[in-house]
Amino acid sequence: MRLLTPHVREYCLLAILGVIVFVIVVFLAPNVASQVVTKETVPEDALSKVVHLPTPPSVKGIYVTSYTPGNEKLFAPVLKILKQTEVNAIVIDIKDYSGKISYTIAEPLALSFGATEKRVTDMPVLLATLHSMGIYTIGRIAAFQDPFMAHKKPEWAVKKKSDPSVIWKDHKGVSWVDPGSREYWKYLVSLARSAYGDGFDEINFDYIRFPSDGNMNDIYYPVSDGKVKAQVMRDFFAYVHRELSGTGVVLSADLFGMTTTNTDDLNIGQVLEHALPYFDYIAPMVYPSHYPPGFNGYKNPAEKPYEVIKYTMDKAFARASTTPDKLRPWLQDFNLGATYGPDKVRAQIQATYDAGFDSWLLWNPRSVYTKEALLGKE
Repeated sequence: MRLLTPHVREYCLLAILGVIVFVIVVFLAPNVASQVVTKETVPEDALSKVVHLPTPPSVKGIYVTSYTPGNEKLFAPVLKILKQTEVNAIVIDIKDYSGKISYTIAEPLALSFGATEKRVTDMPVLLATLHSMGIYTIGRIAAFQDPFMAHKKPEWAVKKKSDPSVIWKDHKGVSWVDPGSREYWKYLVSLARSAYGDGFDEINFDYIRFPSDGNMNDIYYPVSDGKVKAQVMRDFFAYVHRELSGTGVVLSADLFGMTTTNTDDLNIGQVLEHALPYFDYIAPMVYPSHYPPGFNGYKNPAEKPYEVIKYTMDKAFARASTTPDKLRPWLQDFNLGATYGPDKVRAQIQATYDAGFDSWLLWNPRSVYTKEALLGKE
């Protein structure tokens, strides 16, 4: 577990940044209630039916929170990047770490429990707009980190070992659903189907793992107790694949960056080889800042963006030798461990190419990106 410690620290910091952005957007931004995109801004024929774009041969994407599209100050720079740079894909939260759904989705359980919010007033309109720009849309679902559903369905929740009637929380105060809960699996698949029907081209599953931080000595899994974590997750991967095969939806999965270099399951159930057969794309989160001091001999990995990405993705290429085209890493465009300007962001992209891959995704928890690191439209 020592190797996971840096992940815990960095993820906590990123969560704090996300909360700060939430406060700014909800309470301070004057345009938060207005949608940048409306029906009037979308070509009329784009709204007549749901159309899905094919996956680009080389995906170059950025992530935005579900609060971003509804705020002009936040979304205007994103639109500029989409229109003027090489970026051809966007990842938008459907369900984030809160467990809340970012728009009114036609999913029975979410509707009955009041899980939906109108962070995006009209998601199909937004997706149609992005499609009219030639932008590939990826909907992100944070899976087992779900405090909302954990409290609505406590029988699914991870509990305290010292008192199994109490719902366990991690260091951020967030509660989780037991990854072995097959009823919850049905809910996640239902969300994916509904979101695809609304126009998302690809569904991306994040937090498909067991918890990694918090009081791990006082944790109890009411469904998965006594089971091998890696097998639980492998069964989930297979279930998602089986249930969504034939629907047309493209599936991707986010994994810890260390799944490219570690052959164990990191005590969270994630093994690269277990995920590869069941998803169209795998996105390892190989952020240089998330590796411990001394990793591969680097005193501060965050200061070695090219070297870290090249090393980790070389390892990934070797392990996915028969399906390397499935891998597209999450790269760092935020300051943590080092200041990330155009040079460091671009160095990661170049390292991805030099390792034999042609797709990548950029992550910034504030949805703010370094335009100068990106090439212009061809």
